[in-house]
Amino acid sequence: MDRFDSMRIFLRVAEIGSFAAVARQMDVARSVVTRQVAALEAHLGVKLIARSTRSLTLTSAGSAYLESCREILDLVEAAESGLAGERQEPRGLIRLSVPLSFGLRHLSPLLMDFSVTYPEVITEIDFTDRRVKLVEEGLDLAIRITQRLEPLDVARRIGSSHLVVVASPEYLRRHGEPGHPRELVKHECLIYLPAQQEGWPFLVDGVTEVFPVRGRMRANNGDALLDAAIRGLGITAQPSFLTAAVIETGWVQPILRDYPMPELGIYALLAGNRYVPQRVRVLIDYLAERIGVRPYWASGEHI
Repeated sequence: MDRFDSMRIFLRVAEIGSFAAVARQMDVARSVVTRQVAALEAHLGVKLIARSTRSLTLTSAGSAYLESCREILDLVEAAESGLAGERQEPRGLIRLSVPLSFGLRHLSPLLMDFSVTYPEVITEIDFTDRRVKLVEEGLDLAIRITQRLEPLDVARRIGSSHLVVVASPEYLRRHGEPGHPRELVKHECLIYLPAQQEGWPFLVDGVTEVFPVRGRMRANNGDALLDAAIRGLGITAQPSFLTAAVIETGWVQPILRDYPMPELGIYALLAGNRYVPQRVRVLIDYLAERIGVRPYWASGEHI
């Protein structure tokens, strides 16, 4: 039995709460995972996990050993990565989750460039707008775009964007241009789910207010809603990294510019307060540098 391998497997089982899920992540039979944990328990002479037909629960010894495992494995990885960093470029697998539209438009070209710069790093990318669970899904990091992080999120800000309200010239000719956010309720709005279902936030006289909106089209993808706006189907509020190029073409135009919408932070979210491998740190640094404090889409530049 390789002690470190058994500790890593125990750690994953404890965090995810399932032998079967860990086996799927590792692409091995469930029996391989259960045998490793059983061998570790036999070596230590204590029960680490209380098993039932429905759930797994750490024993008191298991809880204490879990914290020790985290510390030991972090130290081992830090030591190995430190030595590796002195003699070679980053290498290994990075599994990351990225938002669909932002990922396809902006992160894909950057990740391709990263692969050329660091050929020993393998990137496995999940394009999704859902809020992923890093530990449970075996991810190293997730790129998240949000107005505010959750209290327990561990993240580094790598860029920013902001929401822009846009409509096509055709729509505005037919329906008129709203002069104040409260007038949006009289218009056909194209609403992003789930973030915008309670209304759209605007800064009015220095105070953020949420104004109700209505509309027959709602979706969880900004590109789809922006395309609907281009076709004259309504007004939409989308991030500047989506709207900048189509505003430049004249297909849509910004409205309600006297009432700014909140800034959006672009974050690299990590799986708790763990040691971050060198390859992941290098990728985060690379993305932060390429996106920049003032993103290229804010100045009309394109990759």
